[in-house]
Amino acid sequence: MTALLLLPLVLPFLAPTLARRTLDRLAPATALWVLTASVLALAGACVAALGALVLTGLLKLPAFAALGELIHPLRTPSDYLVLPAAAAATGVLTVSVWTLVRSAFRQTRAFRTARTQADRRPAAGDLCVIDSPDPDAYALPGRPHRIVVTTAMLRSLGPAEREALFAHERAHNQAGHHYFLAAAEIAAHCHPALRAARDTVRLAAERAADEAAAEVTGDRRLIATAIARAALAGHASPSTRPDFAPAATTGPVPQRVAALLAPSEKRSRTTRRTAFLLVACTVLSVAAGTAGVVDFHHEVEVAQGEEGP
Repeated sequence: MTALLLLPLVLPFLAPTLARRTLDRLAPATALWVLTASVLALAGACVAALGALVLTGLLKLPAFAALGELIHPLRTPSDYLVLPAAAAATGVLTVSVWTLVRSAFRQTRAFRTARTQADRRPAAGDLCVIDSPDPDAYALPGRPHRIVVTTAMLRSLGPAEREALFAHERAHNQAGHHYFLAAAEIAAHCHPALRAARDTVRLAAERAADEAAAEVTGDRRLIATAIARAALAGHASPSTRPDFAPAATTGPVPQRVAALLAPSEKRSRTTRRTAFLLVACTVLSVAAGTAGVVDFHHEVEVAQGEEGP
């Protein structure tokens, strides 16, 4: 049981490398779905394994065994491993919950501030212009969706580049990319290795919006120029937008520009299969975590006298 529960804690360390490979080998929109589903599943399996380890350690103590209506404390074949693992799992879960709650409060405050600021300004359709000396532009979720852009950012771009920037941010709102970013942010607090995978999810969202904007404008070079100039204008400017509000200046902009300017490549079946190594890792993690939790439940039933050992 313990070995099975440790597997979902180890496999996420493969996620950052496999996530980057997945993004390189799949279309950005497809990669975004695969990456987000994978990091959520890896995070869920990790939390389930940590919870099972914590309960295993608690139920080995007579006081908690009595609360759980166990006839005798939980018996495991590897006591010297289980108790330290349970103590470590308790600490990890505590830190994860604390950082997640703190981040949730911070993101909620940032969203309310951004939403209030946008609602106070007259909007032209879904476009809201904020008077600010700091160049910034982002897609703001909510009802209705808004494209928020500062006056400084507008002054930094030409008319065609502005329209390209708006097309990029509009693509974020239409595809609901804030949901993917919020999911990746939650997963990142469940395992330290998933923080790097979260950055790849953000890059996938930006790449997907780049491609969608290029299809709308019909000019990939224009999109590349617009996001490059927007990034140069806003790279030193502070931003108070929430992390789940996608922006054209997010992520490694040179890599995104290179992808827009590079000729489109037809991905072979072998290349696509290689990308799904992340999916295989995720399935293995979920399967191991599920088997470990089922085994833990069986041990609890034995300790309760409901089944013979």
